[in-house]
Amino acid sequence: VEKPNPAQQLAEMIHEGVSDLAEQVIGHDYERFQAFVTCIGLFVLLNNLIGLVVGLIPGVETPTAQPFVPLGIAVLTFLYYNYHGLRVQGPIGYLKHFAGPLWWLTPLMFPIEIVSHLARMMSLTIRLYANMFASDLMTLVAFSLIPLAIPSGFLALHAMVSVIQAFVFMLLSMIYLSMAVAQEH
Repeated sequence: VEKPNPAQQLAEMIHEGVSDLAEQVIGHDYERFQAFVTCIGLFVLLNNLIGLVVGLIPGVETPTAQPFVPLGIAVLTFLYYNYHGLRVQGPIGYLKHFAGPLWWLTPLMFPIEIVSHLARMMSLTIRLYANMFASDLMTLVAFSLIPLAIPSGFLALHAMVSVIQAFVFMLLSMIYLSMAVAQEH
């Protein structure tokens, strides 16, 4: 009887969980995007969790508590879902997506949709950056003011915030992908 490998079991659980979620959110042909959203989720999670270890060293912050890291991931996500929207629907079909439901609303809807898509990058960036910065700050303040027993709760809170923020970033990436590649039937 072969002993199960815990690392393999963890990888299979992550794969299965992301697969189930991607199938529900993205729908048809979700397998094509699963590797991307899994990598995004794991990258954000691991960078967030680094704060548990290095966050206690003065002057060292969680990588995602620096604005350029979440911005880089948000820009990559923006480029990825727009590329696949263009690939799946073609340039004309994807531009129709920005035009709105009625042809005479196009001059109004097109700029609103462009701003909306650009705001997604800002939203992803600020949400992750602000939450991780605040979590780092709370943990640092707790450890500098209170004895060791109580700040352990803040470490647990930081871990929970790290997981939630990684999940939210991954889920929003899936939602943006599903909207970009959705085709009307």
